[in-house]
Amino acid sequence: MGSSFEDAVAQMCGPGGRFELTEADVRGVRLPVFAGAFNSVRTLIDTLRTQPPDDVFLVYEDERWTFAHLVAQIDALGAALVDDYDVVPGTRVAIAMRNYPEWVVAYAAIVSIGAVAVCLNAWWTTDELDYGLRDSGTSVVLADAERIERMLPLLTPVVTGDEALPVRVLAVRTPVEAIPSGTPIDRWDDVVAPAVAAARPMPDVDIDPDDDLMILYTSGTTGHPKGAVSTHRGVVTALFAYACRSVVQAIVSAPEPGEEAKPPSPYPTAFILTVPLFHVTGLIPVMLGSVLGGNKLVIMYKWNPERALELIERERVTTFVGVPTMSWDLLESPSFASTDTSSLVSVGGGGAPAPPELVKRIDSSFSRGRPSIGYGMTETNAYGPQNLADDYVRKPTSAGRTVPVMQVAVLDLEGNVLPAGEQGEICFRGANLFKGYWNNPDATRDTFTDDGWLRTGDLGRLDEEGFVYVEDRAKDIVIRAGENIATSEVEAAIYEHPSVYEAAVFGIPHERLGEEVVAAVVVRAGHTIDVADLQDHVRARLASFKVPTRVVFFDEQLPRGASGKILKRQLRDELPAV
Repeated sequence: MGSSFEDAVAQMCGPGGRFELTEADVRGVRLPVFAGAFNSVRTLIDTLRTQPPDDVFLVYEDERWTFAHLVAQIDALGAALVDDYDVVPGTRVAIAMRNYPEWVVAYAAIVSIGAVAVCLNAWWTTDELDYGLRDSGTSVVLADAERIERMLPLLTPVVTGDEALPVRVLAVRTPVEAIPSGTPIDRWDDVVAPAVAAARPMPDVDIDPDDDLMILYTSGTTGHPKGAVSTHRGVVTALFAYACRSVVQAIVSAPEPGEEAKPPSPYPTAFILTVPLFHVTGLIPVMLGSVLGGNKLVIMYKWNPERALELIERERVTTFVGVPTMSWDLLESPSFASTDTSSLVSVGGGGAPAPPELVKRIDSSFSRGRPSIGYGMTETNAYGPQNLADDYVRKPTSAGRTVPVMQVAVLDLEGNVLPAGEQGEICFRGANLFKGYWNNPDATRDTFTDDGWLRTGDLGRLDEEGFVYVEDRAKDIVIRAGENIATSEVEAAIYEHPSVYEAAVFGIPHERLGEEVVAAVVVRAGHTIDVADLQDHVRARLASFKVPTRVVFFDEQLPRGASGKILKRQLRDELPAV
């Protein structure tokens, strides 16, 4: 094959390299940064104006949006937000919708005027939306019909006496009849379309690299999701790190003369968006990565393996990024054998570890496609160790390694760096990291060490080549199909059931989903409850992906340690087989 990883990195990141590294002070820590990185995400969005205007950039089902059409929509919305909705730099503007082209327009316009994009989970219930909007201090929400239906009880005073949300709403793809009179809701067609017709330009604003860019809510070990705040510098650094890693991989994978390798793709790079845009993976490496490369972005409304295969063949998709369950779904689909997937060169993603068997199947099932995995977090703006192609086949249980703009270390309980091979907490440091948690300085302080290391909550080790191995999780969360689920949040909902005496929630491995949610429940004396009843109870309070898929009832107190904590690992290890 081509150069070594170390030589390729030195070539790209050294003096005069395409991704030359220098240093800068980032929140009081001296860190490596890309010398040629954009100043802000607005500068990145502006590169859309340099693309051939009539070329197709977005494909949504059967809709095709050109660069020119997208830019006109972005400019019009940016002008409307400033002039009609009084949005100024720093104003929080929320997006609450499924994967529509308007999601891309909304995000691009919000961050281009210096406002802060609050990217809400589209699966949230009314109560969860209420929490996120109030916690973030959002003043304007762009929402689709389903989210508006859930928000309606929040927009007018209710019987309980709660104050109505002080927000204005811009409705996307929502019929007139779905908007009750007297509510602070405007329709996209009545606001953006006239601004497009008038060719209203994007307002000028000054944006500093370290200004707040967005808030993504992520589950942790506490009940309520935490709002992770990222800066323009953080996201731009992550994007350039992905681009650098891609070029490094191309150098490493270049075949020697006469060496047999999978054939290169004759098609231009095209991504398929299979995961939600409110997830850091869908937002940064897929959507914004497509902007950075000027590459076609094929958007799915929701995941369906048969539809994904149709779009891969029709649009000649080259890059598939999803959670491992999606790759598994593709291979298991009855349509796989009859679908032309020869355009794919990369098949993978992140969000959860992939079984080694899946890595082998990907490598043997696609004519060009090679397997890949990434280990990133909302707090790292998605970027982290990556394992690709031959390295992934060689080390299928490793999450991979990074380019040197991001540092990786394994620390012991005292914060000392451990040598290769020893297990400790995996920690990251770099300009791509998030700034902290919104209105939660205690959580921010607990997440960072004094010298800037981000504590991931994952336990693992590094090998002699710098490959990361994730071996256990210190944080009490379950990762189901890429969704982080705080077990304490699910437990809190379960404990609201009057028949529950005690409950513990934990995850167990699942072939497709990575993990599934399990609840161990002790029923109160004299009460009865069945699995369906408990699941319905949780479903009424939390998003459906948080509902336990398996419930095990116990007749006596759950096992506890000396400190009184329920021994979830023991419960998991002793769980009856099904």
